[in-house]
Amino acid sequence: MYQEIIQGLSVPFIGTTAGAAMVFILRGSMTVRLQKILTGFAAGVMTAASFWSLLAPAIEQAEYLGKLAFLPAAIGFMIGVGFLLLLDYITPHMHMDQVEEGPRTGLKRTTKLILAVTLHNIPEGMAVGVVYAGWLYGDNQITAAAAFALALGIAIQNFPEGAIVAMPLRAEGMGKIKTFIYGTLSGIVEPIAGLITLVAAGYVVPVMPYLLSFAAGAMIYVVVEELIPEMSEGEHSNLGTVFFSLGFVLMMILDISFG
Repeated sequence: MYQEIIQGLSVPFIGTTAGAAMVFILRGSMTVRLQKILTGFAAGVMTAASFWSLLAPAIEQAEYLGKLAFLPAAIGFMIGVGFLLLLDYITPHMHMDQVEEGPRTGLKRTTKLILAVTLHNIPEGMAVGVVYAGWLYGDNQITAAAAFALALGIAIQNFPEGAIVAMPLRAEGMGKIKTFIYGTLSGIVEPIAGLITLVAAGYVVPVMPYLLSFAAGAMIYVVVEELIPEMSEGEHSNLGTVFFSLGFVLMMILDISFG
């Protein structure tokens, strides 16, 4: 059991690492077209994961509340949104498009880029951790396969995130090895956040629906605040929309098939 949990917590990090490794394959910076495709796909995966893997189990776990079964999910979701809003406020954070074009004030653009993506990865790691906690502590709505499906879905959407970190740094003249390391390290927060959440969840099993929906709210905040604006602005926005749909459907298939 514990080996499966360790593997599940590691899978999203592997996705980030694979994306960062694109610096050894692609030349120069990503095209606008490719960035729209990757960003839209990541947004679709995260949106589907938020509902199918997090909100739906949270609502099912609260069925004993009858018509108020929505309440834990609604409360947890809004707390998750508020948490990310607070992180945005206290962290020297910037939107991905600002990283690309960027003001050259304050922190270096490379530092801001890494912070931006690292911030994205916190709720994703928490989401994997809380789902595995639900399985570990015997929640009937969560299976090992469903937990792995969420981890795999997040790993898939982490692939473009790893590339989005590494490729611009490479385009600015940073060496391939150093760029790869930076891209990889941007995802190290995920297994750490997942493990912390997993340990903490053991003491608060009765509020698992709140934790699941909290992770969903945090992920949706990232999608709406960061990914959707980037995939929708400027040229090739239709590609972002198409790949959002593909990412959503893929994650839905994974969750239902494994669940």
